Amino acid sequence: MALSDLLYPDNPKRKKELIQLHQELLYCMSTNFHATNELVGVLNEHLGCTITPIEMRESSTVKENCEIIIQVMSEIQHQVQKIDNDMKEKLEPVLYQKLYDIKEPELEKIAIAQRVFSIIFGEATSTAAMVAIKLLGSSHLTLSVSKLIGLLAQIGASVLGGVSITIIGLGLEMILHAILGAMERSQLLTAVKSYEKHLAEFKAASEKYQHAIHEVTSLVRQQVQ
Repeated sequence: MALSDLLYPDNPKRKKELIQLHQELLYCMSTNFHATNELVGVLNEHLGCTITPIEMRESSTVKENCEIIIQVMSEIQHQVQKIDNDMKEKLEPVLYQKLYDIKEPELEKIAIAQRVFSIIFGEATSTAAMVAIKLLGSSHLTLSVSKLIGLLAQIGASVLGGVSITIIGLGLEMILHAILGAMERSQLLTAVKSYEKHLAEFKAASEKYQHAIHEVTSLVRQQVQ
């Protein structure tokens, strides 16, 4: 037992809590990578985007993996904005406003979007138009992406942002050394509380983000069957 554990008996428990929190974070990040790639696949296949799929890098830190997700999320936001700009440029103002009118039938919106995509691509499927309408009209997805980007940036800048994601496969002492170094009780308590707060917010935002993506991808699967 380390001298610090003798001086501060609750340290071993706190360290285990911190490791568990870190494992939960990695699992949550992994599911976000998967969900993001689902949306990237839909954008590439149906809207002519060329966004590169992402994967967690085991040799990189938490912060670096956060930055990978942030980069592709920002690219998704850029592509959705580009679609909106195309719609605004090529539609009469009255038709453009219909795209955002919650009272307007969705089939009518899809028909309008398909008209624009036919101009851009030469021809366009109703699936492509439906995806565009879902992306443009989904405040749920827009807000969840923005929220998650902010939380990822916070986590990357936190005390554990510099920890490699591979540490879970190492021995306990190496994990503790990688995470904590020479942290004493006061620092450890602060780290655990900070991480609990970040993780709770991150898990909630991740669930909303994944649900919003599932709404789009499940509709696409139904459409192409």
